[in-house]
Amino acid sequence: MSDTETKGMSGWVGWVGFAAVVILLNGLFSIIQGSVAVIGSNYYYVVGEGGLVVFDLTGWGWWNIIIGVVLALTGFALFSGATWARVLAVIIASLSALGQLFLIPAQPWWSLIVIAIDVLVIYAITVHGRDLKH
Repeated sequence: MSDTETKGMSGWVGWVGFAAVVILLNGLFSIIQGSVAVIGSNYYYVVGEGGLVVFDLTGWGWWNIIIGVVLALTGFALFSGATWARVLAVIIASLSALGQLFLIPAQPWWSLIVIAIDVLVIYAITVHGRDLKH
């Protein structure tokens, strides 16, 4: 018998760790992206077919900072196997996947990659998240 079988852990514990790292990195990137939008709002703009798409960059930046902090804290807490962190991580990954649907026209490949990673994160946490507590 291997060590993972004797301790009641599956090989998916590594994937749950992967999910925690992905959520943590997503949070850190959101904090950076939001900070750039708040500090230097001249750096963010979107050019569409009909011209320049403008929206409140400062509000969007603060939203990214807040979400980034929540993501980073959730990623750290997920390593402990806390139930609330697993629930919050699934909610955040679900919202991320849904949000990517809106970005498919602008970035189709990137959106599909992020949706696939979000689905993997959700699967790892929901099916094998309890293994972290052992």
